[in-house]
Amino acid sequence: MSPSYALLNNPQLTVGIMAEPTSSNDELLGGKPSMEINGDCFLVPGPVRMSQNTLKSMSHPVITARGSEYREIMAELNGLLRVAFNLSETSFEKGKRSFEGDDGYSTIVVSGSGTAAMEMVIANRFSKKDHVLVPTNGKFGERVADITKEFSNVKHIDFGWGKSFDLNQLENELAIGNFSGLAFCHNETSAGITQDAEGLSEIAKKYDVALIIDGITSVGGLPVHPKKWDAEAVVVGAQKCTAGPSGVAAIAINNSYIDYVNEKNKTGELSSRYYLDLIPALKRAGDDQTSWTPAINLTIGWIQALRELKEEGLENRWERCENLSKGVQNLFSDLGFAFLADESQRSATATAILYPKGIDDKWRSRLAKQYQTQVIGGQDHLKGKMFRIGSMGITEKEEMIEGCKRMISCFTDFGIDLPTINVESYFK
Repeated sequence: MSPSYALLNNPQLTVGIMAEPTSSNDELLGGKPSMEINGDCFLVPGPVRMSQNTLKSMSHPVITARGSEYREIMAELNGLLRVAFNLSETSFEKGKRSFEGDDGYSTIVVSGSGTAAMEMVIANRFSKKDHVLVPTNGKFGERVADITKEFSNVKHIDFGWGKSFDLNQLENELAIGNFSGLAFCHNETSAGITQDAEGLSEIAKKYDVALIIDGITSVGGLPVHPKKWDAEAVVVGAQKCTAGPSGVAAIAINNSYIDYVNEKNKTGELSSRYYLDLIPALKRAGDDQTSWTPAINLTIGWIQALRELKEEGLENRWERCENLSKGVQNLFSDLGFAFLADESQRSATATAILYPKGIDDKWRSRLAKQYQTQVIGGQDHLKGKMFRIGSMGITEKEEMIEGCKRMISCFTDFGIDLPTINVESYFK
């Protein structure tokens, strides 16, 4: 059952001796861990662990959604979201139109998950007169394709989970087709791969099509450049890289996007919308409000999480996530594990690792129950075939080191022959 590896010339490693398992896999689920466990490690690629201050902030007493106090909250939230989206900074003060910036982008808060925000972006921009190109290499890109199909005509190109997009093929499609947009999932956590957004933006500009980005798991954790990429719309989910609560999201849209929305509303060609209609949302944003009753306590929690992001520094967070993911990937590579995603584009916020022969999600169950360590499994056709480690949000180096030690120990419980390894050396 040993994974293959080449270790002899690596000074960080010494080859371990395989210990024969003394019990069946089923018995292992209830057996004691083979190392001392103190506290939990939560290494899931979203929803991520929230800080204590974020959790406490959500216990704020009930307030009205239309009063002055909540308008102050919305003004700060919009200003902080501009920081997370890597847009020009604005005032956080009520009445200062903090959702708008001099870079031509506006932010809109959505009381719903990232999927709701993505639907809002698509439903207000495209109609059945539009053709949209959607390349995918994982589950969440496929969701983008499914949403877009509801409101427009989609050309869906599936490159296979974890496989890089062929930009030449996509350019050829745009060159011969009558497309209005190019939409994609930037950071595909189901497969642990990040798309070449800059390359995609260049071909979108070349063929004058709208660039729509699902940045639900990249904004706040990976380099995202809406202005540089000339993206018409970018989406973020609070519970991912910004380490906020689940159930609230936001979009960043530029003036070109807004112009198209206004024009298509006048022609009446868009599909019916009500809750996700952008026109009233923009109007309300100008008064530091939302169209409908907002997720009041969730947005208060998100403010605290975004304050922490701003305090850390956006680029510093990008760097921390990247360093954690590099440590994980180098460590498990040297241990002999294989990865799902193409090496050149592996994500810095979610690493997808294939199980060695003879291992399935029983390992993950034991890891959670006996080692108090949470990672996440594969989806759809990859269920039971891999696990995914998150390195986003406020995850610290110490937690990642401890979590990796527990994962290694849990694998050895199942009889997997692994070398004795200095885990800390991968996270210097």
